Amino acid sequence: MMREIKVLSAHALGGKFIPEEFLPEGQDDNYLRDLQVGKPADHWRQLRSHEIAELVKNGVTCDDWDSLYVSDPFTPHLIKNCEFSGMVRIGRLEEVVLEHHELKTPAGITNSRIIACDIGDNAAIHNVRYLSRYIVGNHVILLNIDEMHTTNHAKFGNGIVKDGEPESVRTWIELMNEAGGRGVLPFDGMIAADAYLWAKYRDDAALLQRLQQITEAQFDSRRGFFGVVGDAAVVKNSQILKDVKIGPGCYIKGANKLKNLTINSREDEPSQIGEGVELVNGIVGYGCYVFYGCKAVRFVLGDHAKLKYGARLIHSFLGDNSTVSCCEILNNLVFPAHEQHHNNSFLVAALVMGQSNIAAGATIGSNHNSRANDGEIQAGRGFWPGLCTTLKHSCRFASFVLLAKGDYPAELDIRLPFALVRDDTPHHRLLVTPAYWWNSNMYALARNAWKYATRDRRKIKTQHIEFDALAPDTAEEILHALSLLEIWTGKASLRQQDRSGEATDAETLAALGRQLLQGPESGVANLEVLGEEMENSRRKTVLSKPWRGYHAYREMLHYYAVKNLLDYAREHPAVTVADMNEALCGARQRDWVNLGGQLIPAPDVHALREDIKAGTLAGWSEIHKAYNRLWQAYPRAKQQHAFATLLVLLETDRLTTAAWNVALDEGLRIQEHICDQVYRTRKKDYENRFRQATFRNAAEMQAVTGTAEGDRFVKQVAEETQAFRELVASARL
Repeated sequence: MMREIKVLSAHALGGKFIPEEFLPEGQDDNYLRDLQVGKPADHWRQLRSHEIAELVKNGVTCDDWDSLYVSDPFTPHLIKNCEFSGMVRIGRLEEVVLEHHELKTPAGITNSRIIACDIGDNAAIHNVRYLSRYIVGNHVILLNIDEMHTTNHAKFGNGIVKDGEPESVRTWIELMNEAGGRGVLPFDGMIAADAYLWAKYRDDAALLQRLQQITEAQFDSRRGFFGVVGDAAVVKNSQILKDVKIGPGCYIKGANKLKNLTINSREDEPSQIGEGVELVNGIVGYGCYVFYGCKAVRFVLGDHAKLKYGARLIHSFLGDNSTVSCCEILNNLVFPAHEQHHNNSFLVAALVMGQSNIAAGATIGSNHNSRANDGEIQAGRGFWPGLCTTLKHSCRFASFVLLAKGDYPAELDIRLPFALVRDDTPHHRLLVTPAYWWNSNMYALARNAWKYATRDRRKIKTQHIEFDALAPDTAEEILHALSLLEIWTGKASLRQQDRSGEATDAETLAALGRQLLQGPESGVANLEVLGEEMENSRRKTVLSKPWRGYHAYREMLHYYAVKNLLDYAREHPAVTVADMNEALCGARQRDWVNLGGQLIPAPDVHALREDIKAGTLAGWSEIHKAYNRLWQAYPRAKQQHAFATLLVLLETDRLTTAAWNVALDEGLRIQEHICDQVYRTRKKDYENRFRQATFRNAAEMQAVTGTAEGDRFVKQVAEETQAFRELVASARL
């Protein structure tokens, strides 16, 4: 058996760091350290004899006093009961006290073993049993730490290999699939768009090769970089920190084990790591909070993500502004603004495209309908599985699909956005209500964009995010849903007439269904409209309220189109309909890619990939600049799509002044409908007699819950409606 413990000479403690074979000719162990510190050699001085004498009197030992350097002013009595090995350089040391969250600790170094470190000005290092190969910033507090050291091959969570290392040590994150096949290399600065680009286009071998090359080129493969603790960071009452880069202002308290990490933090976006946390092989974004027993292995946390209360995150990317508690997330790519903060839920092998919420007891990906664990789940924006929902691999969901509580027995492919899906076990059927959010919970739908935008606390928004529920991606899903509803309604009509055996093409079926759906609701009231290929089972998929869903979809499209065209009119006050026809004309862009939360036309994503492969975009910073350029172009692309969508609804290829004015009137009617429904759906909560039952009287209820009229969001929508009304008046031609 291989012996794990080696017996070395006494001088090894602060001795050789970089193996000789990896040390450039003419350089010593400190050449990279000096580059990191970036200060001239005369910034420090050697100790004076009386200072050494005072340190010895204070119980300080050093294997070579000539290797202990200090800066002025230097107060030797602030260093007590310490052991120094290797070259240690200490910044200014004065009689000051550092205070953090009402914890006051004096600057100085006591009861600690320091090995080959640089220590900044007026740092407070107390009871650190082993501190090795770290560059500690100014005004840092290190208190009660068992072990904190850096190896010569530290990678700080990045998926690279150092000189002389085998490929087997490289850290990969296997996203979206438990069996692998979608691995990405984590790196400091990675955003959800990067992860998606790498994990999704697996058939593009040249792209995958270039992304790996770009990642490797971004980081230095040389051995010998020191760990860093940024200015004003605090690490206290923690056990093991190994190969960890800690940003300025970071607060770490009571962590069990932190290994191979970059923890990004800055003064205006500090990150916190709390009690009982264990993080291994990962990247933590700016402004993140991880505390109360969380475990994460092979992961990336986007900016302002939160892991709380024992959550487990493994082989996963969690997007910006997400909050996860009390659950397990395994092999997932999760876009920004994901919520999963109730007990006993898990999410396995999924692509969740953001603005999502997974309820307590939900088991998303609990079973595989395969002989291997290679199934996947793909959910569009706004995915919301209800309490105790169980799904099997593989499933696909359009945007803003709500799953009612149920144990869904087979794979699902729900192509109707904003739908409610129910497992109607008593009637042995799957029940799908199209446009449920619009028809039954307008308050929640309208509040969605406002809520996520308000909660976006990022100072620097590297990952761009479309928060509006009605955008080009969902508009295209709605247009497809309209087509499906028309075909399925046409089939239902023929089936009712015992004519289902007739050979009828899709166009004829759609025309029949369109005629029925655009007629009175009574014309389809008695039809059993069946969805097709939505569940991998023999039971029926029945559409609930298809007529209402169809008309709601058309309203949603009209509102989306007019709202965005009003933005165009506001930007161009003198615009005419002829101008709009000229500036916004063109074929409708049907294929949009949700790239980590940013919506991009598919041809632009293809061009982006080609530029990466060609070397035109040679690094991640250049790729991110390309995202920025596409984001700058997005408002106009969205307006062009909105214009094309309006033409589809009007069944014309050119907008007239009369049609534009009618469209404005309809848009205003829909906005007023939204305002009314936001109020009505919120008011239901206050009128529910069961809600009232826990209160002595109406006054007590109002004191606790407020009123629908006083609801902040209800008021905001009313204000937005007035602004919309004024904008319509100014845009009328």
